[in-house]
Amino acid sequence: MTPRKRYLETICFGTPDKVPLKPGGPRESTLAAWHSQGLPEEVAYFDHLLELLGIEPEPKALGLDTGVSFRMLPQFEEKVLAHKDGHYIVQDWMGAVTEISDTYDYTYIRSAKDFVTRKWHRFPVQNRDDWEQMKTRFDPLTPGRFPEDFDQRCQDLRTSENVVSIHVNGPFWQLREWLGMENLCMLMIDEPDWVHEMIAFWTDFVSATMAPILERVQIDEMGMSEDMAYKGFSMISPEMTRRFLTPAYHRWIPELKRNGCPVISMDSDGFIGELIPIWIESGINCCGPMEVAAENDLVAYRNTYGTRMAYTGGIDKRAIAKGGETMRNEVNRVVPPLLKDGGFIPGCDHGVPPDISWPNYVNYARLLAELTGWL
Repeated sequence: MTPRKRYLETICFGTPDKVPLKPGGPRESTLAAWHSQGLPEEVAYFDHLLELLGIEPEPKALGLDTGVSFRMLPQFEEKVLAHKDGHYIVQDWMGAVTEISDTYDYTYIRSAKDFVTRKWHRFPVQNRDDWEQMKTRFDPLTPGRFPEDFDQRCQDLRTSENVVSIHVNGPFWQLREWLGMENLCMLMIDEPDWVHEMIAFWTDFVSATMAPILERVQIDEMGMSEDMAYKGFSMISPEMTRRFLTPAYHRWIPELKRNGCPVISMDSDGFIGELIPIWIESGINCCGPMEVAAENDLVAYRNTYGTRMAYTGGIDKRAIAKGGETMRNEVNRVVPPLLKDGGFIPGCDHGVPPDISWPNYVNYARLLAELTGWL
């Protein structure tokens, strides 16, 4: 099977030849630790992993995508406002004023290069005038939003052997970028009509930007980022989730279904047990990374929701770090029961942290490879 066919057969509860091997990816600090533990400096970690496991790598396919940007255009000027007491204070490209340790380059503020703590001082939308200015940065027809070779890219994607996907911010994520989480949550109580207005604007923008893509190529997966849960609860109540967020999902998902898109996936950290039923009602059929420390229990979710929801991730990073029998027990607790039904790609339940050693990672990946049909 091609990687594209294998992924779709897996997530859609079909009959893949084997399940995609996605043990999870390291950040910079993790790679630095691994290089001191046996991973050669000059090789790509996954290529070397496959070599150690004796798995023949699949042919390298061109990493082609539509090239369409759902980001603000133009972006704000990114600049350092102050450097003092071991910290940078930066205006980032989204217009927020943010603080980060000078242990890191300030560009880490908006990247997933490493596990970095940041502090936000100010968000770009403080009032109605700011909102009117922000709206001008989200015009679907802004030059540069679609690449010059957009039509050719779409034509090439029709025969791609890789998954054809688009990814957007969900409404909670996007409004949090504009307002900040505390301000957003307060506005949901104090000025709900304005929140509905902003969500409607974002919904229209995403729909209008997606439309030329959906007209030209069938999408395999639409991914949404929401990150709307703490360790034990969602950040807003299920009632507020239905009230504020589902109108966007109910607009986008039928548009994608008319295109033939089979996978609508949701990315949120934290405990999502309160949210899964709402996502299923909305037409979302895959979610991750399923953090175990936040009390997400994939076996229990599968027993409750059956094949209405597929999952990615779900292997406790803490157990992988301990290695040995602890790791094996965790993998065997989760993977075989879910693989029996399908709709599951196992992996580390978020970015792979540096306390997972290279030898433990290799042993963990070997066990995953055995269970998913690669060995």
